[in-house]
Amino acid sequence: MQKSDIRILVLIALIVAISIWVVLPNNPGINLQLGGLKIQREIKLLLGLDLQGGIQVILQPDVAEGQQVTGDDMEALRRIMEQRVNGLGVTEPLVQLMGERLLVEMPGLKNPEEAVAGLQQTGSLELVDTGAIPFEDGTPLTTTYQLSGTLGSLASMGPMTGTYPTVLTGRYLKSANTSFDETGKPVIAFELNAEGAKIFAEHTAANTGNFLAIVLDGKVISCPRINTTIPDGKGMIEGNMDIEEVQTLVNQLRYGALPVALKVSDIREIGPTLGQDSIDKSVRAGIIGLLIVLIFMAVHYRLPGVLTDVALAIYALITLALYKLIPVTLTLPGIAGFLLSVGMAVDANVLIFERMREELRAGRTLQRAIQAGFKRALSAIIDSNISVWLTCAILWFFGNSFGASSVKGFALTLALGVLISIFTALVVTRTLINSTYAVGGEKIRDHKWLLGI
Repeated sequence: MQKSDIRILVLIALIVAISIWVVLPNNPGINLQLGGLKIQREIKLLLGLDLQGGIQVILQPDVAEGQQVTGDDMEALRRIMEQRVNGLGVTEPLVQLMGERLLVEMPGLKNPEEAVAGLQQTGSLELVDTGAIPFEDGTPLTTTYQLSGTLGSLASMGPMTGTYPTVLTGRYLKSANTSFDETGKPVIAFELNAEGAKIFAEHTAANTGNFLAIVLDGKVISCPRINTTIPDGKGMIEGNMDIEEVQTLVNQLRYGALPVALKVSDIREIGPTLGQDSIDKSVRAGIIGLLIVLIFMAVHYRLPGVLTDVALAIYALITLALYKLIPVTLTLPGIAGFLLSVGMAVDANVLIFERMREELRAGRTLQRAIQAGFKRALSAIIDSNISVWLTCAILWFFGNSFGASSVKGFALTLALGVLISIFTALVVTRTLINSTYAVGGEKIRDHKWLLGI
């Protein structure tokens, strides 16, 4: 047995061991502490809207009568909304245009009301100079604000009108992230771009002791006092916010303000369209189909077929592990793509074994038949798989159209499955056959029944 085959066997064993650990239902996830770097990652199988349910929201522009909303506005709404939904951690969300409406589907959300409220907000950020006047969190505020005596400390002053200049807007924002202050309270850490940092430094230097209101969508989030010059354009937004509110605001700030305000046209909770019983039946049907394939390979190709069955089991294990690690969101079409990719994996092995049979019937030695079988089948395997990948690319592109998103899951699982099938056919199956030959040698050729010829 060659050293290269031994190394590959060790590598395959390592991959199988890792895959088994990933696929385990009670997998604890990844929890690593590498110096100052902490890595925490939950590992689980994600299900789509048709398998686990979720919410469906239809949003439409909330504009004054006669105001026109352009196609560019709607496309910008779709793009920003897609980024916001992805920022919520929703798996395989759907964001599509329906004329002048926006369809948003979010599988498995725990707090749909909070999520929808976050999606509606325009995310318009302003830093407003309020002079010596502090504003309470949640106070409605515009750059021209009517002071009404309801602000506690200003009650004795009576109604008055003041104009406050906007120092900076969200367009100067470089980044926004969730952070924590020294007491463990969640805050928003932000950084301005170079131009914004210069404006911010000049303003804080000239207005030390005054207040600067941080305003989002017309409401004050916080109104800190400027205690010193801030030269680097970095700061924190504090307020009476819990971690979920902070993450929602970060999501809005990070992906920009909406070009127009939105209102909810329709919202509904969607249960799993299949139901648990249908899911169980689908899984059972898939297992039965796989067993039939395994039995056929073992009966028809004998020893090579049994080795293929081992390779197919490894294939299924690696595929499921990757679904959890990437992660891939499983939908019913996605399951269909996985099952079809199993057939593609079997097809590659059939091509190899038929070429081996031809070589053996022509009187070649077993070693030469093995080498020729893989070599002659290689071009056919690659050509067929390239055509499948091209089809998957077309399906993925077509899946961006309204009403056709379900084919994207099918295309993704099929393309990934075909890629892994090449590895199992050309690496795993080949290594197993070479290892078997190293043990049995040319004596195996004398047992024609064992080789299926």
